[in-house]
Amino acid sequence: MTTRFSPVWLVLVGIFSVQFGAGIAKSLFDEVEPTLIVWLRLVTSAVVLALAARPVLRGRSRRDWLVVLGLGASLGTMNWAIYQSFARIPLGIAVTIEFVGPLTLAVLGSRRARDLVWVGLAGLGVALLGVERAHLTWPGVLCALLAGAAWAAYILLSAETGRRWPGLDGLAVASVVATLLLTPFALHVGGDKLGDGRVLLLGAAVGLLSSVIPYSCEMVALRSIRPAVFGVLMSLEPAAAALAGIVVLGEFLSPVQWVAMACVVVASVGATRSGATLAEPVPD
Repeated sequence: MTTRFSPVWLVLVGIFSVQFGAGIAKSLFDEVEPTLIVWLRLVTSAVVLALAARPVLRGRSRRDWLVVLGLGASLGTMNWAIYQSFARIPLGIAVTIEFVGPLTLAVLGSRRARDLVWVGLAGLGVALLGVERAHLTWPGVLCALLAGAAWAAYILLSAETGRRWPGLDGLAVASVVATLLLTPFALHVGGDKLGDGRVLLLGAAVGLLSSVIPYSCEMVALRSIRPAVFGVLMSLEPAAAALAGIVVLGEFLSPVQWVAMACVVVASVGATRSGATLAEPVPD
């Protein structure tokens, strides 16, 4: 039996779920520290993934553990850094800057000289953000760049984890690792909020929107869509973040900022596009 829904629509649902979850999270930053919101998100995803995957831990090599620990560290760093960026600069701009990380990785993995065009286009987009500096702060920009670097590391380590851990086992373990790494910091800055049922409920909602739903949609979609198509669709993340910023937070971007974002999106599409057709569906 094949999936009842178009894999393209599943990916798009995942993309918008992530960004609207981020918008809801940012709306809470005036009363709850970003670190605590990130931690609640990670706790939610770790619990759901662990129950779903029930990973087998026995019989793992030292290399298996090193890879999954690295994946957990990159996952935790990526989430913490981008939420710190959200707290300081508009959602759409933060995700645009963050996207430089995986875009750079895609270009470095290519051997085609013409892909340098996409580097230049992405550079132009970032430069335009520097020209139009309204609402930008250096801490916010640096946190977004850190998130982008962690995202690139996550991509590399995720591939290696997938080769060493079956199914969702590696992701489930990495989510637990990321949660544990962030626990001391979350308890330090927001431990007193953990008794607030509303905060816990909203944190769980952010976890569902930003982790559980996207992971589920992507897992089903990747059964019947080529990785190249998936990469092109993921290039829409900055635009989805900007839309979530407008709808949820009232963060309207200037024309120059929209052009800058378009440059990065087009560069990402160009760097990842090859053989953009659906694969044959995989039987359930």
